[in-house]
Amino acid sequence: MTEAAIPSTRTSPVATADVTAKAGLVLLLLLALLFPDMSHLRDKAAGLRAIGYPAASFLIPALWWAFWKDRMSFPWLPDLLVTLTCFTDILGNRMNLYDTVESFDDWMHFMNCAFLAAAVIMLTLPRTTTLPRTIERGLAFGATAAIAWEIAEYYAFIANSTERRFAYADTLSDLALGVLGAIVGACVVHHLWQQGRLQDTVPVPQSA
Repeated sequence: MTEAAIPSTRTSPVATADVTAKAGLVLLLLLALLFPDMSHLRDKAAGLRAIGYPAASFLIPALWWAFWKDRMSFPWLPDLLVTLTCFTDILGNRMNLYDTVESFDDWMHFMNCAFLAAAVIMLTLPRTTTLPRTIERGLAFGATAAIAWEIAEYYAFIANSTERRFAYADTLSDLALGVLGAIVGACVVHHLWQQGRLQDTVPVPQSA
């Protein structure tokens, strides 16, 4: 681990940001359930978000505790990236940015796919991985995640909405932005690996 590598200790800024984002996510979800109008989540699957987002943001800690704690230090950065995808969506709705900022939804699809792809890459590939293989992994996950989100979004609150007639064009745009975000996320991770600014966060194989 080089001097410039992002630390994995509990006192690191990344760890602090991760814990803060998780606490903020839980608080915003509680407010969304209690006051859906104030959170701008009425008819936007607030209940599904209240289940899915905590499950996603606490998935890595659960996996680490169950399978990886004896094989690696806690992967704070990948965990933060996953948590941010959930936290920023709820915060964006709370601040009504989806309805008041024209490009906010586009930015979220791009950014969140980049974050998720980067997290998966860091957890599944070593830092010696080539750029083509890194992009391949990012695309495999990012494109799948983008498709899954669009399917869930459609059935959660578009199928019976007045926005249904505009859904096709919006879906194509969202998918394209998600795929582009996954590619960018993969390239950024590879670049930081090459610069020695990211440590390996792949679980060490257990000895026989």
